[in-house]
Amino acid sequence: MGSEGTQLEDYVRAHASPEPDYLYRLWRATNLRTVHGRMASGHVQGRLLKMLVQMVRPQRVLEIGTFSGYSAISMAEGLPPGGRLYTFEVNDEMEDFTRPWIEGSEVGDRITFTIGDALVEAPRLGITFDMVFIDGDKRQYCDYYEMALSLLRPGGYILADNTLWDGHVVDRAYDHDRQTLGIEAFNDHVAQDRRVEQVLLPLRDGLTLIRKKDPQTPPRETGS
Repeated sequence: MGSEGTQLEDYVRAHASPEPDYLYRLWRATNLRTVHGRMASGHVQGRLLKMLVQMVRPQRVLEIGTFSGYSAISMAEGLPPGGRLYTFEVNDEMEDFTRPWIEGSEVGDRITFTIGDALVEAPRLGITFDMVFIDGDKRQYCDYYEMALSLLRPGGYILADNTLWDGHVVDRAYDHDRQTLGIEAFNDHVAQDRRVEQVLLPLRDGLTLIRKKDPQTPPRETGS
């Protein structure tokens, strides 16, 4: 990205609420001690996730893909009283890094962190969720989506990260890349799914907001 892009990103960060010092230290540690530090949500997206949770006021949130815990902590900050976030990370090598950061945060008592495959483990919880954040293996996004939708209450929300995938979704040079193909299949699937309504935001690497329609709610009549 050129200097103009960097300047614009700096401008956006300067005009967003500051991230808590704890999350800033987690972001720095993630970038210093993990191979893919840029996968952490970071300042602006973290503040957006918190605000979306505050707006929706979910009692139960499911996160698919914990990584270093930045997004989990950000969302847990916005939970209403009694709210809980369940987050799953399939890569067991992240546990020694992530668990202390989650448990040491001010909202650690609101987060259940599990090492395991969310596709297998989340349905076993027997919980109906109000919100789901998908940020796992891009090749499995369609599978995550269908699982999440089955556990989501009518009127609930799914947030899907990385849905522009560094712009690869419109770059034919990546037509045979499995992760790009996974994101493209997900985007097309959601766009054609009449069970939901959705909007794709060009924030960072793309964030899609999806609302599960309530089949009991009749469509609004249009004026003449």
